[in-house]
Amino acid sequence: MAVDPLEFEEPVAILLKEIQAMRMMPQTPERQATIARLDARAREMRAEIFTTLTPWQRVLVARHADRPVMLDYVGRLFTDFTELHGDRRFGDDKAIVTGMAYFHGKPVFIVGHQKGSDTKQKIYRNFGYAKPEGYRKALRVMRMAEKFKQPVIVFIDTPAAFPGVESEERGVAEAIALNLREMARLPVPIVCVVIGEGGSGGALALGVGNRVYMMENAVYSVISPESCAAIIWRDAKNAEKAAAALRITAPDLQSLGLIDGIIDEPGEGAHEEAEAAAFQLATTIDRALQDLSSLSGPDLVKDRYEKFRRMGNFFSE
Repeated sequence: MAVDPLEFEEPVAILLKEIQAMRMMPQTPERQATIARLDARAREMRAEIFTTLTPWQRVLVARHADRPVMLDYVGRLFTDFTELHGDRRFGDDKAIVTGMAYFHGKPVFIVGHQKGSDTKQKIYRNFGYAKPEGYRKALRVMRMAEKFKQPVIVFIDTPAAFPGVESEERGVAEAIALNLREMARLPVPIVCVVIGEGGSGGALALGVGNRVYMMENAVYSVISPESCAAIIWRDAKNAEKAAAALRITAPDLQSLGLIDGIIDEPGEGAHEEAEAAAFQLATTIDRALQDLSSLSGPDLVKDRYEKFRRMGNFFSE
């Protein structure tokens, strides 16, 4: 279990502390049998907890401090990654990482939000809150992918676009809108994966793909549960209620036809077994790229257009 257990993991955390204390004592056959029994019980409790997570609990898992972030997956899934910097207009936004790499021996372009894995990195990456120059950098690299006719792999993991004054002054709304339009027109395969928290237009600005997937414990929503609760109930403490009402989990979005699939997470979440999570992610990306490889540029654009036109249509012809 991670160093900092979530609130709903406390019963298991208490049991694991008891097991750890027993392992520090002199070992006898009886004590070893007790440890084995408690280990089995801990596994059962974990499995039960993580197969019945509420929407709010999934939000907590998606925000877990130890959850793998974009560069964790890049290091495991790709080879020869070369980062590309700057939007050629203002500067380099550290909250969005872009670059070129090889995936299973084939060249691809990579774009995504990077939250950071520790306090120093989170501050450096602005906690994944991207500014206009970040979205313009992403678009610049996606246009490079168009030029070289290579697929784009997108990792989505942000609470939202940065809402500060400087972000508004530099045109964050225009940058997001331009990305939406241009991604819809890009004649190369685009595979998007929500790996953690997909929030608001800041997430959607990188989310227009031929295939859009979510990790099992990721969330994807137009607004955070806390902000929704503050608007609807005038109290952010109702975030748990808002999370259920928003239908932000992967099963919810799949049932509504807003994503193409769910990527299973191992055991108690990706934060516990990052290698296994990366393997599942790689398998899904590989399958998606194979499915899209036979489509021409115009067909890829048509496929993407029809996919998003179907969203929100609940009437059969």
